[in-house]
Amino acid sequence: MAISNVSSEKKIQDITKEGNKNMIRIIKGSIISILITLILLTIYAALLSFTNVSENTMVPVVLIITGISILIGSSMSSINIKKQGMLNGGLVGLIYVLLIYVLSSIFFVGFEINFNSILMIIVGIVTGMIGGIIGVNMK
Repeated sequence: MAISNVSSEKKIQDITKEGNKNMIRIIKGSIISILITLILLTIYAALLSFTNVSENTMVPVVLIITGISILIGSSMSSINIKKQGMLNGGLVGLIYVLLIYVLSSIFFVGFEINFNSILMIIVGIVTGMIGGIIGVNMK
């Protein structure tokens, strides 16, 4: 009986450690995604300011930048895991989008969820899932 309890406790500890490692990977992936977004949006803002690029391109460019950033961040967060890449990547996308919307609601008066917001949430989660699948399958 004592050996059985020790091995059960060891399994629980291993599962807990792995869960903590995955959560750290997901948070790192979200941070990487946000940093990439900041860099790419800064470049895009410079293009808007110093060239004749139309402001009408803003919504599609922001969606593309968001998708690329989450794809990279979720891929990087899932590289060292062997399974559940879709789940980990989807969580990276979800955390990214939630953080962006919390910050937007704090800094912008009159912030609301609209069609573009819902589209951003979908793009974030789907590209995160795709990035997670890519990351798990990289060797």
